[in-house]
Order: sequence, then structure tokens, then C-alpha cells
Amino acid sequence: FRILIIGRANAGKTTILQRVCRSTENPEIYDHNGNKVRKVVLALQPLVNAHGLHDIENEMIFKSNPGFVFHDSRGFEAGGSDELGRVQKFIAARADKPYLKDHLHAIWYCIPMDEHHRAFTAAETSFFTFGTGSVPVIMLFTKMDALHTEAFQKLRERGLSVDQAYKQVPEHTKKMFENMPHVKDLKQTLYPPKCHVCLYEMHEPSADSSALIRETASALGNDVLKQLFVSTQQNNLGICMEYALSK
Repeated sequence: FRILIIGRANAGKTTILQRVCRSTENPEIYDHNGNKVRKVVLALQPLVNAHGLHDIENEMIFKSNPGFVFHDSRGFEAGGSDELGRVQKFIAARADKPYLKDHLHAIWYCIPMDEHHRAFTAAETSFFTFGTGSVPVIMLFTKMDALHTEAFQKLRERGLSVDQAYKQVPEHTKKMFENMPHVKDLKQTLYPPKCHVCLYEMHEPSADSSALIRETASALGNDVLKQLFVSTQQNNLGICMEYALSK
């Protein structure tokens, strides 16, 4: 099952993939010819080709779950329109592959909430003005813990006690999130994300990625892809059972 993960270098992409694959190891990297590029990657560092450019074609595979094949885009902040063009070409090229296994099946677009005050760049916004065909885009709001901290501080500034503030943090965080301008703006784009997932404490080895798995499965357009996706969840019996019962 092939996924393109898009996001800035500090968006928490590495930990998300590790939690999904239930691994503490780094992925092995292969080029488009199947040759290993490097055995250890520290943090989804920009993998470059012979021309010094980030190579979106490189495949990342975790030994703990080889059913997943990940591709990485550094996002549209550093590379701007150039990176956006590479992503568009990659999506189009994958759609033309003859075999389903070589198609792109989903896109995870990561936005770190510890930088939520920073506005989207024009290139980031423009990603949602062109279609991705049958490939669903799932928006991942990462590092939501930062929003929890901010909500707690705001509640304390209103004069609430520590206990009162802690009790109200979840609801206040939800309201803050829903009222953020760029969160609202995403819903108004020409091609909005299929769905979104808020991710908390993904830096913890025991972090739960089941919400991301469920939303991704729900976003897939046909049962063949859903079955392919669920087949990668051999180490998650709960997800497999849910899918079997829904058939």
C-alpha cells in the first residue's frame, strides 16, 4: 500500500510512520530501481538524487511492516512551486502505472500545530487547488499537544484554578482548533482534504495511530483498496476485525 507523506521537516513525519508500522527503527530507503540508498535515516532527512534535488521517487519501507511503501515530500515551504510541480508530476505518473501495487493510494498531508500561528504559504495553499484524481488526501494535524498547552495557559489567564483548567482543556482545545482561520480555509478550497485527523503525543512509543488508520480506510474509494490497506494491518487485529465485521 503506497502512501505519499507531505510536510515540513519538523512536522513529526518520522514518528507517525514509526507508530503506524509499530517500529522504533528507521526505514530502509530504495531508489526507483529497487537499489538500497541508505540503510539508516535519522529523521526523514531530504533524500537527494544525483542532481542535488529531493527525490520523491525514493521508497521508504519498515522491516516491521513491509506492506507499506512510503514516499516523502518536504512540503511546499522550502521548495515552493518547484516542489509542488514535482508532487503533481509524481501523482500523475503513479496514476499511469499498469499495476495497482505501483499506484499511489493515499496522501497524508502533515501540518504541525506547534507552528499554527504561521500562515500557509501560497504554494501550500495551491496544493488544494488541483485535483489528485482518485487518491484521497488525509490532513494530519500533528503535535496537537502544543495546542493543549496553549489552551491550558489561556484558561489559567482567565483565573481558573489548575484543576478547573485541566478539566476544560479538551473542549477549549477543540474550539481553538475549529476557529483557526487556515483550518476553516481548507474546507473552502477547490479540492479540500477528504478528512482530517488530530494526532497527540506521537513521540510516545505507545502512541495510538488507530484513528489515522480508520480515517484512511474510510477515505479509500473502493473495496479492493480497502482490503489492500487492511491487509497491511496484520499486527493490528482490532482494525482487521472491524473490517471483517463490516463486510
